[in-house]
Amino acid sequence: MAVTESPSLSTCTIHIERRGGRGDAGARALERHLRRLSGVHDVDVSFRTGDARITYDGGVISEETIRDAVRDRHVSIQDESETATDDVSTRSELRQEVVFVGLTLLGMAVGLVTGWLDGPPLLMWAGYSVAYVFGGWYGLKGAIETLRHRAVDIDLLMIVAALGALSIGAPFEGAMLLFLFSLSNTLQHYAIGRSRRAIKSLVEMRPDEAQVLHDGEEVTVPIDEVAVGDVFVVRPGDRIPLDGVVTSGEGTVDQASLTGESVPVPKEPGDEVFGGTINESGSLEIEVTRQAHESAISRLIHMVERAQSEKAPTQRLIDRLEQPYVLGVFGLTIAAIAIPLALGSEFTSTFYRAMTLMVAASPCAVIISTPAAVLSAIASGGRQGVLFKGGEHVEAAANIDAVAFDKTGTLTRGETQLTDVFVRDGLADESLTPDELLSLVASVQARSEHHLARATVSEAEARALDVPDARRFQSEAGKGVRADVDDGTIHIGNRSYVETVLEDAAIEGLEPGLDRLRTLEAEGKTSVLVAREHAGNATVLGWLAFTDTVRSGAAEMIEDLRSLGVEHIVMLTGDNERVAQQIADEVGIDEVQAELLPEEKVATIEDLVERYENVAMVGDGVNDAPALATATLGIAMGGAGTDVALETADVVLMGDDIGKIPYVLGLGRRTRRTLTVNLTIAFGAIALMVGTILLRGIPLPLAVVGHEGSTVLVSLNGLRLLGFRE
Repeated sequence: MAVTESPSLSTCTIHIERRGGRGDAGARALERHLRRLSGVHDVDVSFRTGDARITYDGGVISEETIRDAVRDRHVSIQDESETATDDVSTRSELRQEVVFVGLTLLGMAVGLVTGWLDGPPLLMWAGYSVAYVFGGWYGLKGAIETLRHRAVDIDLLMIVAALGALSIGAPFEGAMLLFLFSLSNTLQHYAIGRSRRAIKSLVEMRPDEAQVLHDGEEVTVPIDEVAVGDVFVVRPGDRIPLDGVVTSGEGTVDQASLTGESVPVPKEPGDEVFGGTINESGSLEIEVTRQAHESAISRLIHMVERAQSEKAPTQRLIDRLEQPYVLGVFGLTIAAIAIPLALGSEFTSTFYRAMTLMVAASPCAVIISTPAAVLSAIASGGRQGVLFKGGEHVEAAANIDAVAFDKTGTLTRGETQLTDVFVRDGLADESLTPDELLSLVASVQARSEHHLARATVSEAEARALDVPDARRFQSEAGKGVRADVDDGTIHIGNRSYVETVLEDAAIEGLEPGLDRLRTLEAEGKTSVLVAREHAGNATVLGWLAFTDTVRSGAAEMIEDLRSLGVEHIVMLTGDNERVAQQIADEVGIDEVQAELLPEEKVATIEDLVERYENVAMVGDGVNDAPALATATLGIAMGGAGTDVALETADVVLMGDDIGKIPYVLGLGRRTRRTLTVNLTIAFGAIALMVGTILLRGIPLPLAVVGHEGSTVLVSLNGLRLLGFRE
């Protein structure tokens, strides 16, 4: 599916065949091939995950041309139906690998025991033949595939080492190498597959059918055939099949599978619900707002799969070094044979030591150490309602030193309420009532999406006021709005609006109005002036005051961030400084930047990046989009219900639980520690074994155990991140 990124650049994700093997050298070769195509800007290929992600210029090259280029490299492309059944074939292949590992062990044991007991040579070699065939099957297959791409990888190293051991009369050592190699490879595939299944299990949460109301009767309809606007019924205990809005009934819905919320959420008419969640109590009638392929859970699955195909910086570095490293190991092995032979050493012992060196120096554990950890972290986050858009963002979360929060809808609930409507004393029109003033304001605010505007309109509707029509609506970002109502222009705004938009007008009652605003702000309320302009003169009609409540758990969340090592926490808001400072004091914010326009938020983030280098910005993904993009890590809240949030930020919290912010940084930091441990184990094992071989020599079986043992260890260590809970 292609996703447009700019007027000319697009991104497509092509589902390709998954392949086994330790390295991904064939993927690197395919990347090089695709990058040579005119119009291709960036390529990410992984045979492990079965994804090829290409960014290209649609004006120069088409997606179909790219697909043809992939097929030219003898790589199969899967359509959506094949992808849906791919997990079944993968599990079948994993079972086959387990059988092959068992046969390899059996053959190796038969050969070893027969040799010890001086049994028939034919039986001994039959046993070793079984071990070599089944133990080397997948390795040889992977090596041949890589060679077809004119590259070499670790599979080839292992096959050569095993055949080398066999050629000098050490069949057991070669069989043991292939057994442990195939065993650890199987465990590696299990680890990666479990990470993928943690996300694929979300698909099973969505029912295949919905009970749709047609002419008052319930009709069972496949969810792919349900249209936007249709109404379906869910009863207690049922899974909700599609995203929608409750039109009738009340109940509670368990949204943990999507948003990570641990407590069921009450639902009533007008509330949004999401497909895949569970209706715990009450019968609900729900109007469909998104088709099946556009539902929140479908988008979550798609975004996580895309994230798993995007590599972390550490993985990119290892991938780039894999090919030269493997060639270096071949070169070292050749040198370990040639130099001693030139100095008069005996061939068999020299060749044996060279094969041992080849096994010990192979970077299997290094290559698997990063994807085992990062893919597990992404899958773990997905199950908690936290969507990382790629491995690089998991690593970025580990390094955050400062966090900036938007105020409204992030630190506060965003459910702004109108608390006061004041009519100025001394108006020429003394008959103006608070309800009439609210009606004028609502007529203008009805055209705005600002949270203060929504609160104003909601209050007017609650009072059942008659709202006149407004014309020529205009908005000044971060300041206020205006529109023509009846025979004048109604202005609604803060002090900045008055000082800029109305600076040339003579404003009657301005000073009393500004004094009143200052008083309300001192009380922690957001307030705006209302003025009417007519025939070049303006008159302050009154003022409105609003409040918002701090999210429960916000103060605890700030403390958790500090315990994770975050040095500085900032609040960014377009609200006035007194209101912002009161909220900051309540939750424990270090710094407040108030009365900011959107572009000023960006400048503030840039300044924070200069001061702290690694900065996270937390917002709603809509108004804060520029700041989210500027920060090292952009975190958007409430992504389950907004398309913009899913497309804007690096990390999306599918629910509104602010307590997930420490989880994001904590998971990043735990992943970094896991990567450090994995790479230490991997490189430490290589250095120890190579050093020992060069100085004293070790048996090939011991090198095999050290090599494969370190690979299994880093795979299992990475898999532990699936259980991360903070």
